[in-house]
Amino acid sequence: MTADGQTSPRGVTVSDIGAFAELLGPGRLIGIDAGTKTLGLALSDVTRSIASAMETIRRTKFKADAHRLLELASAQAIQGFVLGLPANLDGSEGPRAQATRAFARNLNALTPLPILLWDERLSTVEAERVLIAADASRKRRADVIDKVAATLILQGALDRMRSLPR
Repeated sequence: MTADGQTSPRGVTVSDIGAFAELLGPGRLIGIDAGTKTLGLALSDVTRSIASAMETIRRTKFKADAHRLLELASAQAIQGFVLGLPANLDGSEGPRAQATRAFARNLNALTPLPILLWDERLSTVEAERVLIAADASRKRRADVIDKVAATLILQGALDRMRSLPR
């Protein structure tokens, strides 16, 4: 409830990219790779064509992490979030996927912005490959792996959104 007795707007979490696209106004999106120790973030351009690495938030408590995420969202006029859902290779969901769904539910309670759960199987493996190909040192890879994974997650969703019928 807000100070005037109204219920705060709640966001919605969807797995269907078409439904997500319909919920969006014009503007940027944030991609999130939610790990146990960090939140890797990526930012789309305004036309939603290109994803770029943004930052890595060291996870502490959910409220502090969410505050930083929503602060960034506000500063960039974000229209929604693309949250990587770490499904198992066989499509089943384990503890990490359950934790990601809980993160989405908790974030929905704080913002009206929609969240897309995007299948991120092997995004961290692919990010590692990209960084090794770029000859990044082991320390450098450790520093940027999460935001590179978030970039791959967001870029995958952006590419799929562009192919949706208009």
